[in-house]
Amino acid sequence: MQFQIDFISLRGSFYSNSLHRYVRFRWVAPPAYRDSSKLYPVLMMNDGQDFNGMGLEKSLTSAFRRKSITPFIYIGIESNENRMQEYGTATTADYKGRGRKAGNYSKFIISEFIPFLKREFKVSQNGRDWVYCGMSLGGLSAFDIVYNHPRDFGKVGVFSGSFWWRNKGYIKKDKEDRSRIVLDMVKHGLLHNHLKFWFQCGTEDELADRNQNGVIDAIDDTLDLIEELEKKGYSYPGDITYVELEGGKHDLPTWGKLFPDFIQWAFTK
Repeated sequence: MQFQIDFISLRGSFYSNSLHRYVRFRWVAPPAYRDSSKLYPVLMMNDGQDFNGMGLEKSLTSAFRRKSITPFIYIGIESNENRMQEYGTATTADYKGRGRKAGNYSKFIISEFIPFLKREFKVSQNGRDWVYCGMSLGGLSAFDIVYNHPRDFGKVGVFSGSFWWRNKGYIKKDKEDRSRIVLDMVKHGLLHNHLKFWFQCGTEDELADRNQNGVIDAIDDTLDLIEELEKKGYSYPGDITYVELEGGKHDLPTWGKLFPDFIQWAFTK
């Protein structure tokens, strides 16, 4: 009997000394992984528990079959009830105290989990072959980690990123609105020419429009971050890709729908 293997998959737990807990993860590789001697690029994703909700089995199976896409390994890192504290920006919590453990989570990713993956699996030792992505608050976390650890990554993808994360409450008629933490993170950061950014928003991501300019906050926050990256020296379009989906919502079906496009951007040969 002949049969076709779509992918190789495993699920496991890794104990993090930084987080003082076991972190669940899902690992998915192309069918050729077992017999291959090559080292694969990696796609890591926050909120890996949304694997089924986003329909990623279908997306990965399709990507692994496409000759135009470089074979890669997917690793979904699952969050738990500590999500609101572990995701965020590592340097500081937001003005309501959320994200207090984001620094610990960043340390887990960089100092514990990536070294573990490089020891145990056939993955690239070159950080530029590593891509990190996330949705909503998980997207903010992915951006923060990649931007502040450029030697460990080459690309980052953010779906409906929580770039509203701020160090003080919004003040009406504050045109500059510099309290959004990512803006000063980029302003005071360094230019790393190899980094590439992929951002996505939906026109129905939310209803809020705090500055009453006719554009929802999710889009405003993302476009303002893109403008800050341009000031730093990244090109748009070019280093930065922005996808705005008409009718797109802040939900798993929307993000899952666009995930194949993100994979193509990240791993096209």
